[in-house]
Amino acid sequence: MNRHPSTALLTDQYELTMLDASLRSGAADLQATFEVFCRRLPPGRRFGVLAGTGRLLEGIARFRFGADELEHLEQNRIVTPEALQRLADYSFTGDISGYREGEIYLPGSPVLTVHSSFAEAVLLETLTLSVLNYDSAVAAAASRMKIAAGARTLLEGGSRRTHEQAAPAAARAAYICGFNATSNLEAGRLFGVPTGGTIGHAFILAHDSEEEAMAAQLNLVGADSTYLVDTYDIPSGVRKAVAAAGKELAAIRIDSGNLAAEAIRARAILDDLGARKTRIVLSGDLNEFDIEALAGAPADGYLVGTELVVGAGAPTAGLVYKLVEIDGTPVRKRSAAKSWRPRRKRAYRLLDDNGVAVSEEMLAEETQAPPGERSRQLQTAFVSAGALADPGLAEASEAVQAARRHHLRALGELPPSALDLSEGEPFLNIRYDPRLML
Repeated sequence: MNRHPSTALLTDQYELTMLDASLRSGAADLQATFEVFCRRLPPGRRFGVLAGTGRLLEGIARFRFGADELEHLEQNRIVTPEALQRLADYSFTGDISGYREGEIYLPGSPVLTVHSSFAEAVLLETLTLSVLNYDSAVAAAASRMKIAAGARTLLEGGSRRTHEQAAPAAARAAYICGFNATSNLEAGRLFGVPTGGTIGHAFILAHDSEEEAMAAQLNLVGADSTYLVDTYDIPSGVRKAVAAAGKELAAIRIDSGNLAAEAIRARAILDDLGARKTRIVLSGDLNEFDIEALAGAPADGYLVGTELVVGAGAPTAGLVYKLVEIDGTPVRKRSAAKSWRPRRKRAYRLLDDNGVAVSEEMLAEETQAPPGERSRQLQTAFVSAGALADPGLAEASEAVQAARRHHLRALGELPPSALDLSEGEPFLNIRYDPRLML
């Protein structure tokens, strides 16, 4: 099986139709600029988090129409012979810039800019949005969960609740936004995300008793492991785990019941048995609001799955891919509900004397000077003339670690109101250069 298949047919057919028609109209080779942005955030969100850029750049590098792809298009008469020849020679030779992975964005933020010929750029819409919408939705949810969890450990375990190819992407996005580890081994292999996992309820049920199951776990991994204690009776399970692993038992996990009450009861039992250093991990369809509500419980970490990968805000962040300039002319759709700002843009975040964000400034691309001394340019070059601007972007684990560091930095710039999990408006407004209007 080819581990690096072509991504060219992860494409909506109308993109190929547009390329085909543009070859006849003369628009194919006009220089075009497309931008990725969202019109609004999911309900209740005060900011978005960009994730998936590294995966997207790798996918664009594999966006090639080989013999199999061309044969499919020809046999099904999807494009004309002229377009088929153009696709056979396709490779992206333009420029891509955008917000760094892990960056905070707002409605209207140009998180990705693609500049190339119309024919090259129009084909990338579906792949771009497929990757960025899912990864960014997970990233925003993960960031909110991390805000709620504070210093407590967060473990990602959503693989069984999403598509098998989405699972490592979700783990990657969650790790960028502060999760500590994932259960998904492919995320570890592809992206260097730390992995972990012990046993499930099936293992305990497969034995004649909890004691027998815990003894088998101890025999394999020792006391430095997490023991599941809620299969039958939680207080009894806690005592059996300590009896099996001793006072050096690393952790227990509670996956059912009133988690706050059960954590309090488990903590008392552990302390009474002398297992004062044993950590308590809670799980069970947790979202950021559940985690916030558990702040007073004696928990040390959370295992999160469903609500991260398919919960509120997922699987899309509402990002769109729109043409803003063609052959040097600014363009936009004019309908009131779905309009956008024309022209290629330069984005900055303005900070006060304490380094806290106070506004986002959107300037016309040709503007040279930044809008103020305490401003940070939000866009960086990813691809220049078809080549990666930073070779480090090709190193998956290195790119993930850089994105993780950047997200922490970006969060550090937010005012306290932005970290409020209750429903509210975006934490900043964007101020637009008057030239970004038609």
